[in-house]
Amino acid sequence: MDEPTSENDPVYRADCPSRVILDQIADKWSMMVLAVLNEPRRFNAIKRRLDGVTQRVLTQTLRKLERNGMVTRRVLDGRVLGVEYALTPLGRSLQGPFSILFDWTVENIDVIQNCQRSYDAREDQAAA
Repeated sequence: MDEPTSENDPVYRADCPSRVILDQIADKWSMMVLAVLNEPRRFNAIKRRLDGVTQRVLTQTLRKLERNGMVTRRVLDGRVLGVEYALTPLGRSLQGPFSILFDWTVENIDVIQNCQRSYDAREDQAAA
């Protein structure tokens, strides 16, 4: 049975625009791209700093961040054409909250991994 709710409890409506925005900015690659862009970087420089990201996923992530106003994309003229990405003021404003989340993750990683091992052991016991 559901707990009674008060009028001050948030309601997470399916059509709330915050769901889409949170989904787009709080995924692991978006968070890492925003962290890597502490200074403007070319596409390949970003890719080199994000071990395991594919070119396709990085391209999608950068487009999504650009669409949301977090990142700017600038075509570089010259002998070798290139593209440089940089944070916008809106993207930069996420560095503080994301660094707090990252720091919390690092501080608690041992506890979380111990909980995961305990959970997995219980699940393995239940399956046996």
